[in-house]
Parts: sequence; structure tokens; C-alpha cells
Amino acid sequence: MGEPTPPPMSSQRPYLLRALYEWIADNGMTPYILVDANAPGVRVPKAAIKDGKVVLNVAARAVAQPELAADRVRFMARFSGVSQAVEAPIGAVLAIYAQEHGQG
Repeated sequence: MGEPTPPPMSSQRPYLLRALYEWIADNGMTPYILVDANAPGVRVPKAAIKDGKVVLNVAARAVAQPELAADRVRFMARFSGVSQAVEAPIGAVLAIYAQEHGQG
């Protein structure tokens, strides 16, 4: 008899996203995320979309009620002076990086 098959593990993506977010913020940089605006479940202002993607400043000083959950990123942000809900499934987040030098 062989060893029992271990149960499948959850996705690494939300853990890596949170770790990189903290690393960028802890180094005094501004975390930005690149999101596929055409992915199902993405809610962003249409005016912010360029070439099917949107770059969002997710620094604590730029957003309210930030949530980096296992399945999605969600927060409130101001666009043209108007507070709006932003939401993206984890799978739609293409990158996270420091705005100042692009590391991430």
C-alpha cells in the first residue's frame, strides 16, 4: 500500500500578494497592483481602464477598508474626488509592485 494522497493545498497567490504588499509598505514604498480589468468579477471605474488593465494604488493612505482576502482584493478609493468600491478576484491581479522603482 502506498502513502495516502495529501489533500490539495489552497492557492499561494493571496499569501504572496499580502507578503509583497507588507514588504513594499514596510520599506516605505507605495504598493500598486496591476489588474486585468476584463476578468469576471472585477469592479473598477471604467475611466481608470487602459488597454484592458488598470493600475491601482493600494497604499494604506490611498484606500479605505482594504481587504486582501483569500479570494479577492477589495477596498474603497477616490477617483476624480468620488469614493468608489473597487473589487478584483485574486486571479485578476496580474502584479504587485512598488511604484517608486517597480520591484515586486
